[in-house]
Amino acid sequence: MKRTLTLIALYLLLPCVLQVVQASAQDQTNPERRDRPRGRFGGPIELGPDDKQIYPDPPNSIVEKRDDVPRGKLEMIDYESKTVGTTRKMNVYTPPGYSDETKYPVLYLLHGIGGDETEWQRFATPDVLLDNLIADGKAVPMIVVMPNGRAQKNDRAEGNVMASAPAFAVFENDLLNDVIPTIESRYSVAVDRQHRALAGLSMGGGQSLNFGLTHLDTFAWVGGFSSAPNTKAPKELIPDTESTKKQLELLYLSCGNKDGLIKVSQRVQRYLKENDIPHHWNVDSYGHDPTHWRNNLYHFVQLLFKETP
Repeated sequence: MKRTLTLIALYLLLPCVLQVVQASAQDQTNPERRDRPRGRFGGPIELGPDDKQIYPDPPNSIVEKRDDVPRGKLEMIDYESKTVGTTRKMNVYTPPGYSDETKYPVLYLLHGIGGDETEWQRFATPDVLLDNLIADGKAVPMIVVMPNGRAQKNDRAEGNVMASAPAFAVFENDLLNDVIPTIESRYSVAVDRQHRALAGLSMGGGQSLNFGLTHLDTFAWVGGFSSAPNTKAPKELIPDTESTKKQLELLYLSCGNKDGLIKVSQRVQRYLKENDIPHHWNVDSYGHDPTHWRNNLYHFVQLLFKETP
């Protein structure tokens, strides 16, 4: 029965997923397309009174390298995934002045269905963005881990996308049992939930809500940027509203008002409001595109690992 429901769900998601993948593939091969809106898919857009922009668009300079700031380090590392049964890769940013004498918080940052462990770097250069924010005192020095959320031996974004779609669900085990232990064994990090955040774009946004909200013993900070239809129903994400209120430090949702997938995030946001669960909901003027993801990453990281009011 469970297998049947999974196949039905994949069938229903196919039109949206294929359009996301097609747009992503075009972005990979044509750099001129990477910042173009990708909003006209997924269905009609209906905005409600809560669907407003609460954070202003930052300037493009947020991802410009500055000569007057210290630089962090970006490195691609290998790790052994027992979940997948192979060696996999992830991109890791360490902040300027990284030292074994300090225990750093960690943001695990997930990509979309058409991407891999390099997608965030192509779309938003998180290393430059964080270098600038840390230098300005706007973000806490943190480690950012960008793994590959497609947990299968051939984890490239190629071939039949539906054949690899279940691998995004399998990644839950890879993240919890392989990725996090690897980071905590190789880097000087704090190992409690208060110092772990999980966020992602599109398919990775859905993964972040699915995994983060159902593992609040592991993550206290969760973000979904234009989350895709892989996002579970709100009652599955948050079956115990009172427990969630006590455990969550931050829940950040965003979507563009030209994004045909906005209903996914709206459904979650409406449930949060109905149950008085604190959250941030930012609806800007973009589509399903890198500018939206970059801008909301910029706002999100400034809220992380700080005392909430």
